[in-house]
Amino acid sequence: MTSSKQIHIGLSVAPTWLMNDAWRRADSDIENVFSTGFFVDIAKRAEKAKIDFLFRPDTLFMKPDMIAGSPGFSSIDPTILLTALAEHTSHIGLVTTASTTFYPPYIVARQIQSLNIVSQGRVGWNIVTSLDGNENFGISEMPSSEDRYRQAAEFTDVVHKLWASYPSDAIIADRESGTYGTPDALTQIDHHGEFYDVAGPLNTPAFGNGKVPLFQAGASPAGRDFAASVAHAIFAATPDPEVARELRSDLRQRAASKGRDPDDIRILPGLNMYLAPTREEARDIFAQTHARMDPRRMIAKIKELIALDLTDHPMDARVTADMLPAADTVVRSKTHGDLVRRLIERAQPTVKDLLTRPEVMGSSHWIVVGTPADAVDEIVAWAEINAGDGIIALPNGSHQSVDLFLDQVVPRLQELGLFRTEYSGSTLSDHLGVK
Repeated sequence: MTSSKQIHIGLSVAPTWLMNDAWRRADSDIENVFSTGFFVDIAKRAEKAKIDFLFRPDTLFMKPDMIAGSPGFSSIDPTILLTALAEHTSHIGLVTTASTTFYPPYIVARQIQSLNIVSQGRVGWNIVTSLDGNENFGISEMPSSEDRYRQAAEFTDVVHKLWASYPSDAIIADRESGTYGTPDALTQIDHHGEFYDVAGPLNTPAFGNGKVPLFQAGASPAGRDFAASVAHAIFAATPDPEVARELRSDLRQRAASKGRDPDDIRILPGLNMYLAPTREEARDIFAQTHARMDPRRMIAKIKELIALDLTDHPMDARVTADMLPAADTVVRSKTHGDLVRRLIERAQPTVKDLLTRPEVMGSSHWIVVGTPADAVDEIVAWAEINAGDGIIALPNGSHQSVDLFLDQVVPRLQELGLFRTEYSGSTLSDHLGVK
């Protein structure tokens, strides 16, 4: 079988394969997780496989008790890490993460355009509004989802204005005349909005036309509207193909309603992969990774996600739709909570089964526990029904998952004609087909 459709593939370089108990494996390389060499090797191999981009998510808080049993949210700053990787690669895209709730737009505009220069046009910006960390930035409580996305819209507008305020052709560097640049080419943006007052111009010149592909992951109504307005690629939490198809259809319709071509956005479901040469080995890796997951912690997480307390509910009893609190109940993350609600409405799982679902155990992403061939089969099946425009790969459970994904899954997708065998350009916009 060969395919006329080609998908996009991003690879997360947040070491998901070290989460929970996976770091305890002999092959985890946990000792080097804060060294650039750990990531340079993966970056070089991913570029050799012609992956579209490396993706680095981020958080801006740390719960001390988390590191008792796993790395938790321990992290190198994503933009600094990807700047280091830019020096060891030449084609693969580099998607960093920056929060519109906590950072000033001038700083984000400057850092990302700087990485764009260093990487020669390979940078992308994952726009996040953040769920936690307000106490680290002098904010007494997190703003509502609607307020965060309204702020994000203005933030993104300011960043675009700043990127345009210092065009690359403003620099002449004429030694003979003594003219370095053209002052009239720079723009005072003089932005005065609800959240920001920014004069401009930026003091970092644009690389080329200064355009940077934007990524977003919002799945709440406000998040979907924002993503459909600005994003070129949407990192989707979609545990099954039905959820993925609904999200893709809805986002494309929203984009069209805002005057955008629906083909200008790419829906990229996250794919958690626990890979091994045999399914039995993969299931063992999955079980080992989650061996110390405390049921009480998972029950507390369900309460946090959907305001449903299952503390006294028998483990073999079913959780049914009529047990769900009202849909407008205030919860920490409505996006994540809605996925758990949908699972309960659709499957009515037992408490025991619910506690093992990725919607509860992880971040609600699509999951494959099996061989590289199993992963290929699922990716092909999702592509055939337009459940997405590609994937962001999240190898899990073992460094072996990274190896098998790059060495077996991607080559098989290339053989099937579903993924490129060579880069057609040198920038991230080229790889994604951003107009």
